[in-house]
Amino acid sequence: MRSGTPALSPLLVLGLTLALASCGESPAKPPPEETPVEQPPQEVPLEVAPLDPDESLTGGATTVFRADPEAFVQPIANLTVERKSRFLLGEANFEVDWVPAPSSQRDRDGLGPLFHATSCLACHVANGRGAPVAGNTKAPASLLVRLSVPGTGPHGEPVPEPTYGDQFQPRAINGVPAEGQVQVTYESLPGLALQGEGSVALQAPRYALVELGYGPLSPTVRMSPRIAQPMVGLGLLAAIPDATLLAWADPDDRDGDGIRGRPNRVWSVKEGREVLGRFGWKANQPDLEHQAAGALLGDMGLTTSLFPRSACTAAQTACLQGATGGEPEVDDANLASLSDYSHLIAVPARRGAEREDVRTGKAAFLRAGCDRCHRPTTVTGELPGFPELSHQRIWPYTDLLLHDLGEALADGRDDFLATGTEWRTPPLWGLGLTATINGHTRLLHDGRARSVLEAILWHGGEATASREAVQRMSPKERAALLTFLDSL
Repeated sequence: MRSGTPALSPLLVLGLTLALASCGESPAKPPPEETPVEQPPQEVPLEVAPLDPDESLTGGATTVFRADPEAFVQPIANLTVERKSRFLLGEANFEVDWVPAPSSQRDRDGLGPLFHATSCLACHVANGRGAPVAGNTKAPASLLVRLSVPGTGPHGEPVPEPTYGDQFQPRAINGVPAEGQVQVTYESLPGLALQGEGSVALQAPRYALVELGYGPLSPTVRMSPRIAQPMVGLGLLAAIPDATLLAWADPDDRDGDGIRGRPNRVWSVKEGREVLGRFGWKANQPDLEHQAAGALLGDMGLTTSLFPRSACTAAQTACLQGATGGEPEVDDANLASLSDYSHLIAVPARRGAEREDVRTGKAAFLRAGCDRCHRPTTVTGELPGFPELSHQRIWPYTDLLLHDLGEALADGRDDFLATGTEWRTPPLWGLGLTATINGHTRLLHDGRARSVLEAILWHGGEATASREAVQRMSPKERAALLTFLDSL
């Protein structure tokens, strides 16, 4: 301390401090606590699925790069010029109109006497997807109604309705009464909630068979409306080995994921034995030749060596007495050409598989567990007679197995091993081209869903958890999912 400067005692310091406080100066206060500013919720980045380098080649080397209205009528890309004649001959038979017998076109007569359409093309317009017509008492060609009564036939097949057979026929040749007409009406259901987007109201179809030409239906009749399915990639599905389907099957849910896919087992007339079914809405057809022969008989009343007997029932005397176009009306060569054509129709390539929003949607698809039934990819085996289809890595998004989709989608009609609530997983390839090819977006077995989202919301049974996962998605994630499905 410097000399001459008096020292302050501790008591004096204390007094000065108290005096200052008494002169109106407020003592220092701690700063107020900051009120936290509410931050907007942080959006969790959505997962982006990796891109497989082969993913755009939906049908492997058979893939065609078309996305226009003609995309579903192309032969497979690796078909040689020499073998393309098989495709072209089959295409001609697929598109031709059949006429009643007798006629000057001996190789094209025999239509009916009861029938649904005059050509394959009438139901499978541009080889695409059919659609129902609401409020119209005249059945559209692309919608048909299967009929049966309880019980099974000698090979496990459904038992036809005694008077009207196994398929309702709205048309007939001159002199033969048609079976009647199909009437479709719709009932609005309560909306299903979507996270962040309100709800979606579904429409449930109601079917009635009216103007019956042969008396009442059996009181135990079972009806199953069906729309025509796309024709693309069928040969590749035929080339998937039985062993692959059996490896995918899990009827006892051994892995505990709630998915119980199982194969249908159906009768092969050609082989005279039970085989795996893989075609049709209930996997009730063993191969494409049987499917073609079944459609010729059921849709056009045309007999083949596989199905040589007319579909007329004992109650339909005028039908039984109708003229025929020969026995059989479609010879083996023409039947084989239709089978060839069905095998050789190409599937178009994916569009935009590399885009981030599409890959985000793919991740959402996988996270929702949709791939447990709609299996993305597999490799075909050796398909005799079709080397172009053999050993291809393909992306069909199906397991070709039967799955219980719940009561909301049930038709109540058994078909071999398929129950009234089971349906074959339909392939998703070509899904996004439905509007381009056919001018509509109607989906599911009877076209009740007006969009892909509605089709998802109809899923129940084994698919309930996946449907609910889609309902819980954020609007952005759900939009990405739909973008991905549109790319297929």
